Amino acid sequence: MIAISVLCLGIFSGCGVGVFSLFLNSLQSEYGWGRGEIMLAFTIFFLLTGVAAPLVGSIVDRYGVRGVIAVGSLITGLSFISLYFLHNLWHYYVAYFFIGAGMSAHGQVPSSTMITNWFVKKRGTAIGIMSTGIGLGIFVVAPLVGFLIPTFGWRVAYLALGIIPLVLLPLAIFVVRTRPADKGLYPDGVTSPEEVAEIEVSSQTTKGLSLKVALGTMAFWLVSITFLFNGFSSLGANQSLVPHLQDAGFPVALAAGAMTLLGLGSAIGKFFFGWLCDKIKAKQACAISFALLATGTILLMQIDSSTPLAVAWLDAFLLGLGAGGWLPTMSMLVSRNFGLAYYGAIFGMVSLFQAIGGSAGPLFSGYMYDTMNTYIWAFIVFLCLYAVAVPAVLAVRRPKSFPRTPNA
Repeated sequence: MIAISVLCLGIFSGCGVGVFSLFLNSLQSEYGWGRGEIMLAFTIFFLLTGVAAPLVGSIVDRYGVRGVIAVGSLITGLSFISLYFLHNLWHYYVAYFFIGAGMSAHGQVPSSTMITNWFVKKRGTAIGIMSTGIGLGIFVVAPLVGFLIPTFGWRVAYLALGIIPLVLLPLAIFVVRTRPADKGLYPDGVTSPEEVAEIEVSSQTTKGLSLKVALGTMAFWLVSITFLFNGFSSLGANQSLVPHLQDAGFPVALAAGAMTLLGLGSAIGKFFFGWLCDKIKAKQACAISFALLATGTILLMQIDSSTPLAVAWLDAFLLGLGAGGWLPTMSMLVSRNFGLAYYGAIFGMVSLFQAIGGSAGPLFSGYMYDTMNTYIWAFIVFLCLYAVAVPAVLAVRRPKSFPRTPNA
C-alpha cells in the first residue's frame, strides 16, 4: 500500500507540478503566449486538484479508494495524451482542467486516507515515506522531460506524460485496499484484536469530528490559512525556479537539473518531516519547513548570471527540502486535531485551501514577471506570507470537543 501511494503521489508531482514550467519557453516560442497566459493553465490544474478534493474525500470515506484511483489515473493519462495535438490556448486550459480533476482522484487525498487507515503507531513515519513520492516523482520525471523536449520535441514529452499514469489502473483494481480489514489484517501489522484496541485507545484518533463541526473550530481555520499561504508561496517560488534560472543564463538542461535536485530535496524532506512528526508536535515541524522555504527564497533572490551553478542547485535542493514538509505535517495536523472518522472530507477541505494558494502563487509570479520583468517582487511577497504562516500554525490548538493525545 505504501509503494502504491508513493507511485500515486510521484505521478501527481512528477507529471503535474514538477515539469509544468519546463514546457513554458517552448510554448512561448511556438505560439507567442505570455508567461502569465501559460501559467493560467497551471492555476486551473492546481485549483481543480483542490476544488475536487472535498468531493473526492467524501467519496473515499463512503466507498473506498480503489475505484477513485482507477478513474483518476485514466482521466489524467488521456488528458495528457490530448496535448500531443495541442494548437490552441483553450485546448491547453481544458486539458489541464481534466488533468487537475484526474490527479485529485489519485493524489494526496486517497493516498493519505489509505495510509492513515493502515498505520496507527508509526503513522507519521508511514505518511513521510508515502510523501517521498512527491519528490521522487520530480526527481525521475523532470530529467526525462528535460531530455525529451530538446531531443524529440514538447509534443512527444506530453505523450510520455500521458502513458505514465495508466500504470495505476491495474494496481488500483487488483492491489489497493482502503483498510487492512479489507484483507483480514490489522493496522501496523499487529496480530491480535486486543493489541489493536490498545493502540486505538492510546492514540484516541479512531473517532473524530465531522466536517461540519470542524468548520466551526479555530484550529481548522488556522490550519487552512497556514496551508493557503504555504501553497501560494512555495508553488509560486518553485514554479518560477526554472524560468528564473533561464533568465539568468542557465540553459534548459541545467535548469531541469535544478528541478531534479528540488525533487530530491522534497523526497528527503517529506520522509524527514514525517519522521519528525512522530517525535515533536506536527505544528512545530511545519514551522521548521516554512523556515527552510523562506531561506531558500531569500537565496533565490540573489541568483544572477554570475552565480555558480552549484549555488543554484543548492538553492533548489533547499527549496525542495522545505517543500517536503507540507504533506506530512498537514496530514498529521488533521488526524491529530480532528480524528479519522471524517478524515477524508476534512483533509480534502484543507487541501482545497492549499490548492487555492498553490494555483494562485505561480499565476501571481508569472503576471508579476510580465509586469515588472523580474520575479524579485513576487519573492518578497512570498516571504511576507511565510512571516504570517509561522505564527498561525504555532497557534493551532486541538478543539475542546476532541480529547488530547501526545504530540498534538
